[in-house]
Amino acid sequence: MAQPDFICALEAKVTEQLRAQRVGYLLGAGSSYLDNAGYPLTFELWDLIKDRIADTQKRADIQAKLNDGATGIEDALDRLDDGGAMETPYRHLVTDAIANHFMPMKPNLDRHVDFVRRLSYRADPSVKVFNLNYDPLVERAAETARVRLTDGFFGVEHAFFAPELFAERIGQIRGTHKGRQFDETVKPIHLLKLHGSLGWYECPQHGARRCAYGLSPPSDTKRLMIPPQRRKANETMLQPYAALWSAFRGCLGQDANPINRLACLGYGFADEHVNAVIEAALARMDFTLLIFTKRLSNQAWGRWSKKPNVIVVTEDRCSLNGRTDRGHCDLWSFERLSGMV
Repeated sequence: MAQPDFICALEAKVTEQLRAQRVGYLLGAGSSYLDNAGYPLTFELWDLIKDRIADTQKRADIQAKLNDGATGIEDALDRLDDGGAMETPYRHLVTDAIANHFMPMKPNLDRHVDFVRRLSYRADPSVKVFNLNYDPLVERAAETARVRLTDGFFGVEHAFFAPELFAERIGQIRGTHKGRQFDETVKPIHLLKLHGSLGWYECPQHGARRCAYGLSPPSDTKRLMIPPQRRKANETMLQPYAALWSAFRGCLGQDANPINRLACLGYGFADEHVNAVIEAALARMDFTLLIFTKRLSNQAWGRWSKKPNVIVVTEDRCSLNGRTDRGHCDLWSFERLSGMV
């Protein structure tokens, strides 16, 4: 049984790390689940969307891969993807089905409003939130809370992707005894959706665009959402993913002033493309990784829990800088963490 001093030490260290400077955030599906009142977890998706795939043969092909041992819908799509230059249709059928399932959903925003509002109060310049989810919870929460946020798109009905937005600063120039001086007045949250989003689409003539989250993109376009693992590495070389992933790698170590802490909320560390970037950052002596998720697979636990600059908090087991002990009742949950950042 865990000693009280371990739980106290864990809670104290987590509070200290989340209140420190230069903290970035990585959101996984658990941060949007909201105790089954939000968007579904990855392993639930197939049963929820399969009836939306009208092509019965392709639906059966995906089901067959799942029956043959695929670990989830992304793994099933990987097995159906030949990796060639031309995309197979399975991915787009599934992406459309996911989007059509997500579009009418409007979960309660209270926890995400609290999250973005607290981030907006931080002294850090433009807090970075890396998001692996397709849903618009963070964007809608920021709008509700009247918090400035940029996702790299600019425009109204069909916003265009402009990565230079992440480099812009908002302020005013005033005269002082030292001459003209720029004062930064607003520090927008930078939201970088590494796997695309509901509402994002690629137009053959005009590139990456974003429409309203509750609307379908134009018929001659394709959604910019990437379920399959296999193509993630290839497709992230194209815009908007090239700019977003470059920013992710930069913030974790390649920039002149990288973040010193990455708090991962609701991410189960099942995406090797993401994990490789994070693991490279752990070579830095001034970097700490914080993992908050309800459950972590034995494989992921073995990989991350023993590292000296990693803190892992799950429901059934925790690790503090290499020392492991029992789990925590709720410190892993987005509902609690949203009030601690």
